Amino acid sequence: MTFAICNEIYRGWTLPDTFAHARQAGYDAVEIAPFTLSPYVTDLSTARRSEIRDQAARAGIGISGIHWVLFGTEGLHLTAPDAAIRQRTSRYFRDLVAFCADLGGTRMIVGSPKQRNLEFHTPTTVGMERATEVLRDAVRDAEDRGVVLCFEPLAPFETNFINRAADALQLAEGFRSPAASVILDVKALCGEPGGDGTAANVPAIIRACAGRFAYFHANDRNLKGPGFGDVDFRPIAAALREAHYDGVVSVEVFNFDEGPEVIATQSRANLRAAFGQ
Repeated sequence: MTFAICNEIYRGWTLPDTFAHARQAGYDAVEIAPFTLSPYVTDLSTARRSEIRDQAARAGIGISGIHWVLFGTEGLHLTAPDAAIRQRTSRYFRDLVAFCADLGGTRMIVGSPKQRNLEFHTPTTVGMERATEVLRDAVRDAEDRGVVLCFEPLAPFETNFINRAADALQLAEGFRSPAASVILDVKALCGEPGGDGTAANVPAIIRACAGRFAYFHANDRNLKGPGFGDVDFRPIAAALREAHYDGVVSVEVFNFDEGPEVIATQSRANLRAAFGQ
């Protein structure tokens, strides 16, 4: 496994400084949130994308991929009943794939809970059909660009569409493509329906998804970094090994109280203790 950290943790930092500190803290890669660069990736020129890729290379660190892909955009929605909105969203997902590949990333995290919510009384089957329609061309582009779209199950308090890992697998596997897969996120899995709100079921979910997910987010259910709360990452690390997962484990947090240096350094130390690497 390799280890990454999401760049929004370094709010207010330049990308070169972000890359340098992440490398110093022991990470192999940085995961980019497009909104930290521009509201729309289409506003980032080919030259700017090459510059970002070169800045990471000079720091000796990779770019694992992108996430929070619809955050800050307007008029885009994965399951909207309006066909015109879905068409615009479909086009933008293709733009996101191109952006991810241009940075050298290989994983695109599809979370965006607000932009995938189903309207009241809309059946889940309809949501699956609409999401598949919207993402179909992006998945095809991803096959050509070496990118994998990773659909993220999120807890019911965040969205009413794709709340379980099994739901995400159903959507991803419907494409019958190596460019469509799933991401597992500790905080989200703690809130999976049927659980007790803790991380007790997380190792079992990982094992059940063995060989069928392509990215992993490490965080605590308290919205802080791994090891900053009560989630024990040792059984999670063991489950990932049992699942023969050899991809990226990426630190994603939502509470930045400790500041970027402490979050990055201590999260990496906690992961090293849990994973032994």
